[in-house]
Amino acid sequence: MKRIALDMDQVMADLVAKFLSRFNEDFDKNYTKEDVVGKRLPELDEQAPQALYNYYGDPTFFRDLPVMPHSVEVVERLSEHYEIYIATAAMEVPPSFMAKFEWLQQFFPTIPQHQYVFCGDKSVIQADYLVDDTALQLNRFKGTGVMFTAPHNMNMEYPIRVNDWLEVEKFFMDELKK
Repeated sequence: MKRIALDMDQVMADLVAKFLSRFNEDFDKNYTKEDVVGKRLPELDEQAPQALYNYYGDPTFFRDLPVMPHSVEVVERLSEHYEIYIATAAMEVPPSFMAKFEWLQQFFPTIPQHQYVFCGDKSVIQADYLVDDTALQLNRFKGTGVMFTAPHNMNMEYPIRVNDWLEVEKFFMDELKK
């Protein structure tokens, strides 16, 4: 059975939505996802880098991230044909470990805990595929990289791109036919 590694933030969990909601409330702003197209979150506003640093330092910030539409049911269906692993670059945000673990337990209880990988550089992941929103992680990965569209990567070219979870499902179901 082939193995798929899934990134968490901006693939399974909508980190941008949570950031914008909290940032807009804290700083009386009205930014939308369209405002971050082609940008990383710290580039949004002069206050954004410090806000992001503070939010990431909050051990509960990652606990209630919105779930990406269709991700739960697609992961469940894919797990009938593939081994599913979660590969999240949590080493970059150590306070996020427990919140990410609890979030995964709540929304993806069918993925066993021993298939969660909290790492930094995802080139260490032994999988056939990696679905991620970050070109750096995908380029280091030894298997087949699949870029998941997020506001910051919309202007990037990548050989394999999916725009949502229904496209993820179609890609992997088509891969089974090869």
